[in-house]
Amino acid sequence: MKLKLAILMCGAALATTGVQAEDMADSMTLVSWGGAYQKSQINAYSDPYKASHPGLEVIWDESSAEAVAKLRAMNEAGNITWDLVDVVAADAIRLCDEGLAMEFDADELLAPGDDGTPASEDFGDLIVSDCFIPQIVYSTTFGYRTDMVGDTPPTNICDVFDLEKYPGKRALEKRPINNMEWALLCDGVAKADVYDALETEEGQAQALAKLDTIKDQVVWWSAGADTPQLLADGEVVMGSTYNGRLFALIEEQKQPVAMLWDAQVFDLDGWIIPAGLPADRLARVKDFVKFATDTQRLADQAKFISYGPARKSSAPLVGKHADLGIEMAPHMPTDPNNAKNTFLYNYTWWADYCDDMDAKFQAWLAQ
Repeated sequence: MKLKLAILMCGAALATTGVQAEDMADSMTLVSWGGAYQKSQINAYSDPYKASHPGLEVIWDESSAEAVAKLRAMNEAGNITWDLVDVVAADAIRLCDEGLAMEFDADELLAPGDDGTPASEDFGDLIVSDCFIPQIVYSTTFGYRTDMVGDTPPTNICDVFDLEKYPGKRALEKRPINNMEWALLCDGVAKADVYDALETEEGQAQALAKLDTIKDQVVWWSAGADTPQLLADGEVVMGSTYNGRLFALIEEQKQPVAMLWDAQVFDLDGWIIPAGLPADRLARVKDFVKFATDTQRLADQAKFISYGPARKSSAPLVGKHADLGIEMAPHMPTDPNNAKNTFLYNYTWWADYCDDMDAKFQAWLAQ
């Protein structure tokens, strides 16, 4: 079996070399989220890849928050300008279901683990769609200004809704995901019943009514970099964003900000390859993906941002921050001290209900 695997790997390497020499595009457009996260991808993936592929142009587009709508529009126009798109798992499922993302065999597209474990086993259940290439486990959580919360800093997610104890502006994402779940949790709905409640008109109304209690104190954000900037400027007392953005704000920028891990929402993020790419662009993307998702590369990203690598074989290789020299494991959302009370995001539920819920949420915002 090992001999067969070695022969297959060797054959794949020879085939890839042939493609590199003759058939690969000399430019690649990658879509991500901007900010500290995109910087970590550049450091861990695209810069090392470019170093071994002289002359390759890598263009970064920070449109991941609008990826579904933009890919729909590109498909309608028959002009796919993106080569690889970073999306959350729920969006990957939607794009796959709509035929806008390419399906793949994980063991053909992705490299085996550094111990020879097939990619399908190394990533395991995190391959939640036939089109989804997992990169990281991350969480959406809250940061708060330590100098604006008095002597008793917030410890509970429901402190976000307590304007009397913690007066001041909050930053929340301008979409229903996570906000609806937190609202129900803080209005007495049991964790296990949240999505059952959200499937009903009554549950949706209950969540929006809870959000109404703080609506006039909310600054709504669309980009992952927004909340860190709002916190740095002291424009909000607390705000939701991705844990890696808060890590950068706290540990790299040394801002007076701390993390509220309670009810952090675990989620997955990764790549999709748009369906229908020309052969030369697809060959380039496949070569890059195999490189960028191997065991060492996924571990390398954790040197620059506090997101857990999606491969099992990468986790033991997570070490210290590349510049700060601090151990990264305690800053991961999965660390036991940070994961005492987590909320598991249901990406398949949101893949089914996202469009309807977003329409209701945007209508509520406009009221």
